[in-house]
Amino acid sequence: MVFAHDTAGALRSAVELVNGVEPPVTLATEADLAAFYRRHGYTGRRDGTETELAEVLALAPRLLTLLLAARDDVAPIVNAMLAEAGAVPRLVRHEHEDWHLHAIADDAPLADRIAVETALAMIDVVRSGESSRLGVCADDDCAGVVLDLSRNRSRRYCSTACTNRNAQAAHRARATGSSPRPR
Repeated sequence: MVFAHDTAGALRSAVELVNGVEPPVTLATEADLAAFYRRHGYTGRRDGTETELAEVLALAPRLLTLLLAARDDVAPIVNAMLAEAGAVPRLVRHEHEDWHLHAIADDAPLADRIAVETALAMIDVVRSGESSRLGVCADDDCAGVVLDLSRNRSRRYCSTACTNRNAQAAHRARATGSSPRPR
């Protein structure tokens, strides 16, 4: 395992949020946000309002900047996010999850909790020298974020759709004897 379970989970959540606001949009309704909340195992406050959805969606550009920042540029972004939230790290354990970090009150707005959890995760990314695990999708027509948690660092695409599209293009190119689209 590259990162602790809470770090990997926060990174997956942030990547899904960032990728979910770009076409094809997968995070656009309160129901989408409720499913996102459950899928990523969030606990604590969940308002289920349009305001909460808007706050979470508004966070996406900032998370994109953080996730794709050069290693030495991450610190000021992380420090600002933690300071703005008044973060105070503490160890917690939930019924179905072992010890992990929280740094903001459980009743804080969901967008603030996502921001703080992502900032904490990026601390681990920087400290472990694993910034190369985050990047942009190798599909020429996609700007999605890729999180590569594989052992061999082989993930190049942000989604199965991009992977399949590029595999099909390569197959068609081999079948016709031409070369695939240039990168």
